[in-house]
Amino acid sequence: MRDTRSGYDAIAEDYAAHFRAVLDEQALDRAVLGAFAEMVAPQGRVLDVGSGPGRVTAYLHGLGVRVRGVDLSPAMVALATRTFPAVPCTQGEMTALAEADGALAGLVAWYSVIHVPPTRHPEVFAEFHRVLAEGGLLLLAFQLQSEDGEVLHFDEAFGHAVRLDFHRLSMDRVCGQLARAGFTVQARTVREPAAGESQVRQGTVMARRTGA
Repeated sequence: MRDTRSGYDAIAEDYAAHFRAVLDEQALDRAVLGAFAEMVAPQGRVLDVGSGPGRVTAYLHGLGVRVRGVDLSPAMVALATRTFPAVPCTQGEMTALAEADGALAGLVAWYSVIHVPPTRHPEVFAEFHRVLAEGGLLLLAFQLQSEDGEVLHFDEAFGHAVRLDFHRLSMDRVCGQLARAGFTVQARTVREPAAGESQVRQGTVMARRTGA
């Protein structure tokens, strides 16, 4: 966590500039987020976990979702707050969310669980389950690998010294762990990499909290 926090603190401004238009260029990603916005309980609160510079949080806000962001990096939180002042964002950790049990109608983790080792995903998914209400909707996005185990490590990014790991995940394993955590998968998508993306497939999973 310390490495991830300090790494994103160091690259926050450059990262935000580099990925500023990514949603504008990805119609399929916008469609998935739009479906989530339509399916989440009306007027229910939504948390964007690992919200980074706030572009996904702001996009959902523009679709009428009552959403706030939470991110590990103070620099990312400051940047998101400055860029999107109408959308609240606070610092926090996905394994210990500052929400009461069953408080949320929805939760988005858009390319944020990729920084957590797969062995800790049951802990993360249990925390997501805890804060979601019965029937609450979860949306995950991540880079795909046929089997878990591939880790992309960076010691440098945007000219800054960092220690960042990106875990590529198995769709079947993620869906299986969600089921064991008390979720029912509603939809999964797989798309090929777009121009400028790392050459791996991209996946999303939408699931409802149904277990006890």
